[in-house]
Amino acid sequence: MVEPKCFDHAVLNVEATLARAKRLYKNRADRDASKLFFIEGVRNFVRVSDNRFELVTILFSEKLLTSPLARKLVRRARRDGIPTLNLTPEQFRQISETERASGIAAIVKQRWSQLDEISPQAGLCWLALEMVRSAGNLGTLVRTSEAVGGAGLILIGDRIDPYDPDVMRASMSGVFSQQLVRTSFDRLADWLQHHRCQVIGASPEGKTDLHQFDYPRSTVLFLGEERQGLTSQQRELCHHLVRIPMVGDADSLNLGVAGSLMLYEVYRSRGS
Repeated sequence: MVEPKCFDHAVLNVEATLARAKRLYKNRADRDASKLFFIEGVRNFVRVSDNRFELVTILFSEKLLTSPLARKLVRRARRDGIPTLNLTPEQFRQISETERASGIAAIVKQRWSQLDEISPQAGLCWLALEMVRSAGNLGTLVRTSEAVGGAGLILIGDRIDPYDPDVMRASMSGVFSQQLVRTSFDRLADWLQHHRCQVIGASPEGKTDLHQFDYPRSTVLFLGEERQGLTSQQRELCHHLVRIPMVGDADSLNLGVAGSLMLYEVYRSRGS
């Protein structure tokens, strides 16, 4: 095997690093334990760099990487002392999950905000979630939240992993510009009361159409999971329930669609 160059002169075990990257991609337990995640592709690499995530290790193949911007960012990271491995195309393809390997990947430190450090008035609004079954739905919500200027996601409990590769893919890298908070139900309730936030839930039993509701400045949108919607505990936290009007036979919408409609309604109501 041809040993890859290590531009920062750090001693890195190539096989161990490749194995670590694979574990971070495939196993949430490894992501949770290490507080790291794995990215691949030019868009992801540019977005984590632009949003100043801490890069732990950059893995790239000089022969595969054609993006001038990504190559520039690799050179800058090398000057900053970030461990950087130049892999052969064969080595890079061992960690690539795409049909056409881009030649750039990285192991990155997860970034979380603390509940008591965030502002309830940051961005357009916040999304509160406790359970989302589909990574595609979660990625859609993140992507829409970024599109309308949402502040980020408040995640209750530990059932949601925003650094899941499928979530990052569905969000089109939008997750990297959103604040992420993990907290408990009780702590969130105290925070909401302290800041006098208005929690708006989506439910077919809502008394007001989402188009007719006046969304206050400090708004938190609470969305239930795909099958059951809002639980009784979640409903108790909501100050208002709004419904999405439908004239067809369907009794509900896909969670990603429903949440996106609500986000855009908040955006529209603010006169943006």
